[in-house]
Amino acid sequence: MAFSALITSRVFQSSAALAHHDRTKISRPPSQCCFFSPLSAFSFPSKRIDFAQRGKMESSNSHILASVTDISVEKSVEEFQLPEGGLWSVHKFGGTCVGSSERIKNVAEIIINDDTERKLVVVSAMSKVTDMMYDLIFKAQSRDDSYVSAVDFVFERHRSTAHDLLDGEELAGFLSRLHHDIHNLKAMLRAIYIAGHATEAFSDFVVGHGELWTAQLLAAVVRKNGVDCLWMDTRDVLIVNPTSSNQVDPDFSESEKRLKKWYSQNPSKTVIATGFIASTPDNIPTTLKRDGSDFSAAIIGALLRACQVTIWTDVDGVYSADPRKVSEAVILKTLSYQEAWEMSYFGANVLHPRTIIPVMRYDIPIVIRNIFNLSAPGTVICQPLICENEDDQIVDTPVKGFATIDNLTLINVEGTGMAGVPGTANAIFGAVKDVGANVIMISQASSEHSVCFAVPEKEVKVVTEALQSRFREALDAGRLSQVAIIPNCSILAAVGQKMASTPGVSATLFDALAKANINIRAIAQGCSEYNITVVVKHEDCIRALRAVHSRFFLSRTTIAMGIIGPGLIGGTLLDQLRDQAAVLKEDFNIDLRVMGITGSRNMLLNDSGIDLWKWRELLKEKGEAADLTRFTQHVHGNHFFPNTVLVDCTADSHVASCYQDWLCKGIHVITPNKKANSGPLDQYLKLRLLQRKSYTHYFYEATVGAGLPIISTLRGLLETGDKILRIEGIFSGTLSYLFNNYIGTRSFSEVVAEAKEAGYTEPDPRDDLSGTDVARKVVILARESGLKLKLSDLPVHSLVPEPLRACASAEEFMKLLPQYDEELAKERQEAEDAGEVLRYVGVVDAVNQKGTVQLQRYKKDHPFAQLFGSDNIIAFTTTRYKEQPLIVRGPGAGAQVTAGGIFSDILRLASYLGAPS
Repeated sequence: MAFSALITSRVFQSSAALAHHDRTKISRPPSQCCFFSPLSAFSFPSKRIDFAQRGKMESSNSHILASVTDISVEKSVEEFQLPEGGLWSVHKFGGTCVGSSERIKNVAEIIINDDTERKLVVVSAMSKVTDMMYDLIFKAQSRDDSYVSAVDFVFERHRSTAHDLLDGEELAGFLSRLHHDIHNLKAMLRAIYIAGHATEAFSDFVVGHGELWTAQLLAAVVRKNGVDCLWMDTRDVLIVNPTSSNQVDPDFSESEKRLKKWYSQNPSKTVIATGFIASTPDNIPTTLKRDGSDFSAAIIGALLRACQVTIWTDVDGVYSADPRKVSEAVILKTLSYQEAWEMSYFGANVLHPRTIIPVMRYDIPIVIRNIFNLSAPGTVICQPLICENEDDQIVDTPVKGFATIDNLTLINVEGTGMAGVPGTANAIFGAVKDVGANVIMISQASSEHSVCFAVPEKEVKVVTEALQSRFREALDAGRLSQVAIIPNCSILAAVGQKMASTPGVSATLFDALAKANINIRAIAQGCSEYNITVVVKHEDCIRALRAVHSRFFLSRTTIAMGIIGPGLIGGTLLDQLRDQAAVLKEDFNIDLRVMGITGSRNMLLNDSGIDLWKWRELLKEKGEAADLTRFTQHVHGNHFFPNTVLVDCTADSHVASCYQDWLCKGIHVITPNKKANSGPLDQYLKLRLLQRKSYTHYFYEATVGAGLPIISTLRGLLETGDKILRIEGIFSGTLSYLFNNYIGTRSFSEVVAEAKEAGYTEPDPRDDLSGTDVARKVVILARESGLKLKLSDLPVHSLVPEPLRACASAEEFMKLLPQYDEELAKERQEAEDAGEVLRYVGVVDAVNQKGTVQLQRYKKDHPFAQLFGSDNIIAFTTTRYKEQPLIVRGPGAGAQVTAGGIFSDILRLASYLGAPS
């Protein structure tokens, strides 16, 4: 082992010396020359120096990468002062931005077109190169011979890129240095292969080459366009102190000294600097860890007191939420430093939290721009007052955005022995620290009975073992009851600086989650109130994110819909949804997505929403066998839609029996189907109890008066303290039409035949004439008024003659009906002789707690006698409206008005779920 380590050390020093020698050749174009020592670079703008004539290179232990070069120069070096402040702009280009020769050209063009007086550009390695370099180390220390071919692949990628970009001496010079670097890398990797391991310093030296090559290539391309440009190896400038937590802390004082010295010997208005890499105070190469290039740009921006740091990436800016999870996420024009820090900590693809710290010191704005969309203004991260003044379209919401962290586990430590015992929290988190685990969030009850915290799933085993070991005595003695593990969790964080001064933000957040049927497992909020953090089930995370995002008006209120029964009513509803969809989206911020349509035989499903302009054709061509269970799972199972509603447009008892199960699952229900509310009393009472106890809504306005506001009017009376005495009305549009036209010498059978032909009746008119439909409406209103009536409790006057109730078909019934006209004609004549009319009414007698359905006579000046067509009329007699009843009148039948009543319930649901009203 000692022999291997010795070989590795010797090779490392040798290759480092060559690497240093290479860096001395790239600082200036062929007409100039620049010598780099480990700490700085000496430049001679006007005099070309033959490298063979320069001083003797002496080895030194002061820098693990290179020997110190002692150069004797007769001419003194002119010192240049480093300009600071608004003269400098700093740009950072990530690996995607410089991922190909064409993209490097684009970057060079951006640099050249920047009219700032001085520019410093930080670059990453070409895309995937850093990962390739780490893979080289892994293969070498695993003694995998394929590392040699992998090195050749890295060489070839940069060689071909150089051929695309450069020519002449610039190309020859770069290729010469590239060959040297690859030779040195192979030697070092061979040493790692022999030793079977790589130290952190060796790894950092290897992986940093990608940035060195990119910086040299970009500088050469800029020079090729006639702009004076140098490249900087930031290992000669940035000094950092490694910490115990796999991070580094910049030494700003020492780095500033070295930057000034470097610039005094290498003055240029355009500098291309390597990102990601730096050195320790002992001049040992290191890196700034993952996302280190952003950190490099921020540190250098702070050292230069730059006017702005621009981070170039492949997105248009910072989104209000992850656009992969929330398609309606918007680009934020501005963020405060604190908001950006909070969002990045909680997983938003913004910046690493440490990137923001250096620029905050000097109020330097950070701008996030998209290199592939230069027209996009991006997001500015700055002080709050500056952000607010510059943002002319501030969203009127205290929450700027949302972020999530997945793959977490909650650990709950609880027990009565924790209360009032000093040092318990210290013991808990001391044990966590000892195993090197990362605590994402902490929440403690004020009773001190329990403490819960979130850790990454991969660390939960060691944390649990550490806690059980640390508290074994307390667990055995019963002072602690348990160390509980709650797996499969995600964190959702709401972030916004204005949250601190806005009451009700938490209430709105929790209300949105409750209405999306999301259970919260833990809550945390700091005193700064810049964020509210909740822990939810992992499978609920996307729905939760979309629910809160839409609730704070950052996106549309989106509802996944399933339409059951695409017949006359359901089909008309679908057409109304189609015609109004664009208006709802643009003017009311409501996005209604019909995810499924099912009839009794066929159903049509779609993951993103059915095209309602072609739903009939699609149902016919692509429909599959109807399965209500699978249909429900499909509509409700899409986590990208936080709210689900099933609209039952049938008159089916089986479908109505599913309502309770749907509501328990968090599915809202809207229906004109009367079967559930007029069916078994215990089923109705369970539905109403479930509706009151949960945030799941059950709307059924269209069960009584089609599109008329009957149920809502009744509820309004009751909720404001009024007392119902009597409800009386003509509830059937069909029977209203029949008796409005049953005048003169016309027979009843003639009027029925006319109504059937006009589509006012059911296919079998007996369904209307039996009075059962009216009886169901009376039962519904009675139950809404607090009466516990059953359908069997109501006496119903059927208009179907007894002998005709057993007719085999509607046609047979209609053929025989004229034989029974005489009896009803006699009742009509008696009414007319008394100056009255016949009307078929339903009555809720709340005082006597009963209901009836009957044919009744009214004076011709009575409101019920003055109806036209198929109008309904309902009179509410209450303690407030005793002398003159409250009357609701209007069309009570027809597909358009019934579908309109259902549509109104859908929009009411959207309003309850957060859509602006």
